[in-house]
Amino acid sequence: MKIDYNRLMEEEVGKWQEKKTILLHSCCGPCSTAVIERLKDFFDITILYYNPNIEPLEEYEKRKQEQIRYLKECGDPISFMDCDYDHESFLKIAKGLEQEKEGGARCHKCYYLRLEHTARLAQEHHFDYFGTTLTVSPYKDAGVINKIGLNLEQVMNANKKDEEKIIFLVSDFKKKDGYKRSIEISKEYGLYRQEYCGCLYGKENQNE
Repeated sequence: MKIDYNRLMEEEVGKWQEKKTILLHSCCGPCSTAVIERLKDFFDITILYYNPNIEPLEEYEKRKQEQIRYLKECGDPISFMDCDYDHESFLKIAKGLEQEKEGGARCHKCYYLRLEHTARLAQEHHFDYFGTTLTVSPYKDAGVINKIGLNLEQVMNANKKDEEKIIFLVSDFKKKDGYKRSIEISKEYGLYRQEYCGCLYGKENQNE
C-alpha cells in the first residue's frame, strides 16, 4: 500500500500548539520556496545548504547565492546554515555508479549523504526536527527519500537520551501542487532555475 507522506506530515505538525525547530536541507532556492511557505507557521526554520553533488563549483555558488537572496527577500524570519563545498564526499559515494540514470542507485546514495549530514548537524545543534526540500520535485521518489530519513532518525537516536533525540519530518511536498507553487514563487522573485539536479553524471545520462 502506498504511503501518503503528505497526510502523515500534516498529522505530525497538527500535534502541537507552539512552533518546533527544524533544520531543513535545501537543494536550491526554487525548491525551498513552496516548502518554506508550507512549514513557516509550524516551525522556526533554518535552511541548510549542503549539496556536495553540485558541479562545477561556479554552479554550486550560483545556486547558493540564489538561496541566500531568496531568504533575504522573502520577508520570513528564516535562518541559514552554510557548509563548505564537499565535492570529494560525493565523488566517493558515486564511484562505480557514474552511468546510472537519474533516480537510480547513485541518486539514492546522494540523498543519504545529504540527509545524514543534515541529521548530524540537527542533533549537534539541538533541533527538534530535520527534513529536506527534495520531495517537492516530481522527479524524485518521496518514498525512497522518506525511508532514508526515517532510517537515519533511528540510527541517530540509538542510545541517546530523550532530550538528545531528533525527528525526521516525513513529507511529499509535491502534493497539493507544491511543485507548481514553487515555480510560481520562483518566477515572482526571478530566481535562477537550473536545468539539471546537480551532478554532471546525471546531466549527461538524464536523456539516455
